[in-house]
Amino acid sequence: MRFTLKQFVSSLALTTLSAAFVMGSTFTPALADDPAFISFGAGTYDWNRQKDEGVELRVEYRHDKKFFGIFKPFVAVAATNSSSSFFVGAGVLADIYFGKRWVLTPSFAPHYYNGGNTKLDLDYALEFRSQVELAYRFDDRSRMGMSVSHYSNASLGKTNPGTESALLYYSMPVDFFN
Repeated sequence: MRFTLKQFVSSLALTTLSAAFVMGSTFTPALADDPAFISFGAGTYDWNRQKDEGVELRVEYRHDKKFFGIFKPFVAVAATNSSSSFFVGAGVLADIYFGKRWVLTPSFAPHYYNGGNTKLDLDYALEFRSQVELAYRFDDRSRMGMSVSHYSNASLGKTNPGTESALLYYSMPVDFFN
């Protein structure tokens, strides 16, 4: 049986989420002692629609300070090789723990977008990235995880093609601003 990249990513995401629910019988909001992180992501860009498939690379700073009890701010920079697209944005995330090791991190952030080509142009400078990441937390509090995200201009442009990314993340604890 032969799998497409889309089927593989969907199966991997479903399997990972299922494992997190089975292995962690409890879930709690962000732990009080969680550090700030520098997160590095690499993966596939436009894997769902496959109009401009390529590689996406990201770097994020995820702050350790929380507001409203659960939300933490973050900033992100991303670039693709296929259309030379560039994204820079800031938003909020929430770490939800399943046991001590598994962390589910939904996030949302408006991004400035520049790039595109005749195959895929996201059609507006303001793009909104929504993402869900599932990561394993190591003893040193670093994390390794997988994310699926969606970029959309929320119909602010003439068209709203949107696109998806699937990335492997490594998040390293840092204390730059403490």
